[in-house]
Amino acid sequence: MEHTAILELKNVAKTFDTSSGPLTILQAVTGIVHKGEKVAIIGPSGSGKSTLLSLIGLLDSPSEGQIIIDGVDVGSLAESEQAAFRNKNIGFIFQSFELISPFTVAENISAPIEIGKGIVSVQAQDELISRLGLGERKNALPQTLSGGEKQRVAIGRALMNKPAIILADEPTGSLDRTTGERVLNLLLESVSDQEATLIIITHDESIANRMDRVFELKDNTLHERS
Repeated sequence: MEHTAILELKNVAKTFDTSSGPLTILQAVTGIVHKGEKVAIIGPSGSGKSTLLSLIGLLDSPSEGQIIIDGVDVGSLAESEQAAFRNKNIGFIFQSFELISPFTVAENISAPIEIGKGIVSVQAQDELISRLGLGERKNALPQTLSGGEKQRVAIGRALMNKPAIILADEPTGSLDRTTGERVLNLLLESVSDQEATLIIITHDESIANRMDRVFELKDNTLHERS
């Protein structure tokens, strides 16, 4: 595996203003993830895992510190530049799927390319849909899909742009164990095929144990498990 950093976190902190004063969720978070690695972030509820993922995914900005993705200090980008960078370089998979309900399976999968004003390759789209086992559901609407099918669509949408990093927040959390296992296998295979980097938030030790490295969020900061 090449040891080129795809993600560097340097003393990242996040503090929220609340009615009872400032609330620090993350403090002095530092770490490096290399290209092609599969990394798990674990920790108890409320430890800041989703907050950290939203910072890495440029959905929010840190109160302090630097986030460097593929050599770019993303904090130095204007908001519109961040949006374009996020769309091109980062794929998201959420526990609650977050599919667009009036869109078909195919339209949901190609949404990031449409948003980025790119041209959708129908061949690449069809190949991905087939690999996801959704060939017969290509024109189906989200409300007619099972949970496992919805999550496969979400994986397809995250992969379609061939982003450098896939961020997955409890991607099997709302699925039964058998379906979750199938979806996880598909995700790991797909990420490897595209040589992408996977950062997955999970509370499931069996999922964490399948990753290359495991980080734990505790006491507001990040610790790598040896």
